[in-house]
Amino acid sequence: MADVARLAGVSHQTVSRVVNGHPHIRPATRTRVEDAIAALGYRPNGVARALAVRRSGTIGVVSTDTALHGPATVQRSVEEAAARAGYVATTVTIREATTDELGRALDRLVRATVEGIVLVAGSDAALTLARGADFPVPLVVAQGDLTATGSAVGVDQLQGARAAARHLVELGHTRIAHVSGPLGWPEARARREGWLGELAAAGLDAGPEIEGDWTPASGYAAGLALAPADVTAVFVANDHMAVGLVRALVEAGRDVPRNVSVVGFDDIPEAAYLLPPLTTVRQDFATVGRRAIEVLHGMLTGVPDPGPRLTTPVLVPRSSTAAPSTAVRVAS
Repeated sequence: MADVARLAGVSHQTVSRVVNGHPHIRPATRTRVEDAIAALGYRPNGVARALAVRRSGTIGVVSTDTALHGPATVQRSVEEAAARAGYVATTVTIREATTDELGRALDRLVRATVEGIVLVAGSDAALTLARGADFPVPLVVAQGDLTATGSAVGVDQLQGARAAARHLVELGHTRIAHVSGPLGWPEARARREGWLGELAAAGLDAGPEIEGDWTPASGYAAGLALAPADVTAVFVANDHMAVGLVRALVEAGRDVPRNVSVVGFDDIPEAAYLLPPLTTVRQDFATVGRRAIEVLHGMLTGVPDPGPRLTTPVLVPRSSTAAPSTAVRVAS
């Protein structure tokens, strides 16, 4: 840069301002500096180049501070997909997905000159903010409710839940309960809707329904409540709650799957090694992350991505489900 300044007859600071696209430079001065850059073959560093063309090469990721398998895995897959696409991901983690916290996180990323943002937060507050705000940069929401915002990608929660309920119906169960996630989450509502829809299609009434909070503790409480109920199967809205539910049922003398079949959702790494191994619905989080970056890249380049916005989850049958039995309960 010092050589450019000498050849153009200007200061080092003036060269820096020209390289960084500063607007308050006289045209004649800017021309001298640009001619000197061309003559010397000077190549600005990556940061300066990015600023000069108003491209930072950085995208923002907003995620909730949670140990939940789904959001944590989607966040990681978004960051990995961004790196493969040549972007640097800057992640802001928030404690709760409230409108205020989300707004502050998005403002922070915009001030950091990110080119676009991926929002990994499936709450209604996040979707309301994404739908109603006018952002200065493109925004993609990584969740499954495409009706909430046009720039969303995710897993087809409804079809995944229908597959889980259908599996139980095909085994012969007619009294199928549901432990939902918190119904302020679109994913929880979609899984509940899928359960209801599949039972209705089979001509069955819905069994008991209990709202959980995604944690094993809430699944355990639901299991204690359902243990005396006249049900032979339970569809649980995530695997962590299913873990708690199975323990509660067994402690109450209900064998899984001899007395009660249990299906989870997510296919956490531990699901195949539980006792019994858990039948569940596998979500392809790696594809969700890749698709979020592909859609965002299309928005940034002005070339809309034509690919599917929803990935289809897959039922993974294991030993926690079986045909209903007339066997008596195991003694507690």
